[in-house]
Amino acid sequence: MPAYKDKNGTWYISYFKVNWTGEKKRTVKRGFKTKREAENYLANERLKDQKDLDMTFSDFVEIYINDLNNRVKENTMLTKHCLINEKMLPYFKDLKMNEISVSDVTQWQNTMLAYRNENGEPYSPVYLKTIHNQLSAIFNHACRRYGLKENPARKAGNMGKEVSKEMLFWTKEEYLKFADALLDKDGLYQAFEVMYWCGLRLGETLALTPADIDFDKKTIRVNKSYQRIKGRDVITDPKTRKSIRTVPIPSFLVEELQDYISRLYKIKKDDRIFPYTKSYIHRAMDYGSKKSGVKRIRVHDLRHSHVSLLIEMGFSAIAIADRVGHESIDITYRYAHLFPARGREIADQLDLQREGV
Repeated sequence: MPAYKDKNGTWYISYFKVNWTGEKKRTVKRGFKTKREAENYLANERLKDQKDLDMTFSDFVEIYINDLNNRVKENTMLTKHCLINEKMLPYFKDLKMNEISVSDVTQWQNTMLAYRNENGEPYSPVYLKTIHNQLSAIFNHACRRYGLKENPARKAGNMGKEVSKEMLFWTKEEYLKFADALLDKDGLYQAFEVMYWCGLRLGETLALTPADIDFDKKTIRVNKSYQRIKGRDVITDPKTRKSIRTVPIPSFLVEELQDYISRLYKIKKDDRIFPYTKSYIHRAMDYGSKKSGVKRIRVHDLRHSHVSLLIEMGFSAIAIADRVGHESIDITYRYAHLFPARGREIADQLDLQREGV
């Protein structure tokens, strides 16, 4: 194989790499301490080029990440990198993809299950499930795209479990107490008004611009989300396709937003009207809850509070789902306990149908 000694005594390789257009380009990689190290690197690169699953897990991870880079949101990729680098590569990196067995995965699971931090606490069941799902996703990718015969993580079975977080919400009276405590916090007050009265997610709210609000039609257009990633403000697509929607807003909120935006100095149509980070909003939630004396709920629970209010007002699951950007079946399933129990009414109506009334 073409490994060469450099002038400084290290080794380098020079080879042609074919890009996705079919064009050959010369690639040079320097700095290897030995000829064997250089040749091994080149052999692994050629396996990757050929998508040969005789390659190591760490080499396949590079392919996996490259395949997903332009398909997955940046914050999601950061989470994947963290899980893979810290929880998987230390165990699987040198094993060949087509030789990783169910037993290998089981031993890895046992290591994860046995972990304890400095306080003697294990990983949570939800986190264990998240880690395992990521490992399984890598093998699924190898099966679907590159011909791996089976997914050893799936055959090993999952670990951990998904635990639904308790769904909390404020009544209208509780929210109004909270809002009163923030009346002197211009901008924060309006941001919470949008989340409670319109059911927007936090990221959707923080991404809003003047161009998204139609004061004549009394609507808010939701088509993006805000994230803070590595110290940068990042605007991404919304959470799901269903999240892209136009939300009618009440007249009092139209007036509040119109007054607020009119006071923002030289704001442009595509500037964010709520220039805060998510952590700042969480701190504001702490402040308002403590000052008002209402129970502390999560910021996302404002969305649950909005749905709860709409159910109490008698709106259908379909109408609520369209407003908050969910599928109606999700609303029915997640909030079933809040809808009025109508079993007796149904049975009585069936009696009438049978009798021909």
